Amino acid sequence: MVFADLFFIYVFLPLCLICYGLAKKLSTKNIVLIVFSLIFYAWGEPLWILLLLFSSFFNWFIGILIGKFRDTPRAKLAVGGGILVDILLLLIFKYSAFIVENLNAVSGAAIPVPQITLPIGISFYTFQAISYILDCYWETVDVQPKYHKFLLYLSLFPQLIAGPIVRYSVVEQEIDNRSVNATDLCEGALRVILGLAKKVIIANNLWSIVNTFFGKDITGLSVLGTWYTIIAYSLYVYFDFSGYSDIAIGLGRMFGFHFDENFRHPFACTTIADITEFWQRWHISLGSFFRDYLLYVPFFGKPRKYFGLFLVWFCTGLWHGAAWNFILWGLYYGCFMLFEQKMGKKRMKKWPIVWKHVYTKLVIILGFGIFYFEDLGQLGQFFLNITGISMIANGAPFTDPMTFSSLRNNIFLILFAILVSLPLLPKIKSYFLESKNDTVYAIGRVGSVAVCMVLLAVVSVLLVDTTNNVFLYFRF
Repeated sequence: MVFADLFFIYVFLPLCLICYGLAKKLSTKNIVLIVFSLIFYAWGEPLWILLLLFSSFFNWFIGILIGKFRDTPRAKLAVGGGILVDILLLLIFKYSAFIVENLNAVSGAAIPVPQITLPIGISFYTFQAISYILDCYWETVDVQPKYHKFLLYLSLFPQLIAGPIVRYSVVEQEIDNRSVNATDLCEGALRVILGLAKKVIIANNLWSIVNTFFGKDITGLSVLGTWYTIIAYSLYVYFDFSGYSDIAIGLGRMFGFHFDENFRHPFACTTIADITEFWQRWHISLGSFFRDYLLYVPFFGKPRKYFGLFLVWFCTGLWHGAAWNFILWGLYYGCFMLFEQKMGKKRMKKWPIVWKHVYTKLVIILGFGIFYFEDLGQLGQFFLNITGISMIANGAPFTDPMTFSSLRNNIFLILFAILVSLPLLPKIKSYFLESKNDTVYAIGRVGSVAVCMVLLAVVSVLLVDTTNNVFLYFRF
């Protein structure tokens, strides 16, 4: 089951809210959320619910052991064993085929390639489990003595399959102490609708452009067509992922949970170290996870900080998928992070603002090209096309009628997507909803509800018999 689905919007979610509202005690409400979360996860493949249950029980038990053997070698052993098992689960279910294929290619062996279906969301809930174990060991959170409460944390359906990566410290207090009022329900619902609009109205239509041009061999694709498509793809990934994050945050709010923001208009980064800032604004929960649990682990120390930097970006790339292009993508950004560190803030501060924008946008756009093409041959062709080398080497066209036609038909979509990706709408919203003038505030409140109702109607119409509602997170 996914959020951008009519069944979820008009059946599953209302039924969950009704049952949650009818429950009197918070303990009963928690049970309702657990049941619906397990149904949500089991909807596509019931078998994988056993893996989720095993992971939740195992990591909860590791937490219990950490608390029992606090400040002893047994606690360290429990931490090491817990993290090892969690990583092994990822290696088996997510990376085993990739590992075997590459072993066969290098050694010439004929080891059978495992045909294991990837459990959706395994990367998200495994990282949440690892963060819980380490936080228990570092005593930044209390060990959760009740298994069902830890299961609620790990299986909570708003963030289970597409993030953000919610740390236990974020929801620790709200598991046992939270309430939901009319404001929470209203604000949460509006956030959900906004996320659905991002996904269905903008992202899905951008995907149609991408699939038209990149969904086939791109050898003959023009230079302009390549640039046009990769820009559309960059915007697609942003609106798809940030849309799902908005839905998760909104759903959490409707049930009394307050998740941290996962995106802060990354395309609007303009400060000194622009690529660094981009990643401080993009998928914030993943970046902070690697920063806190890998980069700054004392194991590396100052002499090995660059090794730690590239290890983080190697892992960031590999986390996104079991393919070489994701590893290259991670190392690609690692190189630019190192470049910005070596260049220094004082030097980059002297750059003209135009140079900063050109540098940032080029790095980001080319990075999305690496992210898209799992076929390394097509990835190489992408760089030949986008740099114009294909024009010189193979006589490829600079432009073509198909690109002009698509651009003419979708120009307003592209411009609207660019506009919405900038922090303009939040400023308009804050002007109305934070105004001390009662009339202005009332207009803003009524207007936001009216706009969201229109957006929900449009989303519903578009989801009827849709053919381009792609789920991006099957590889996560």
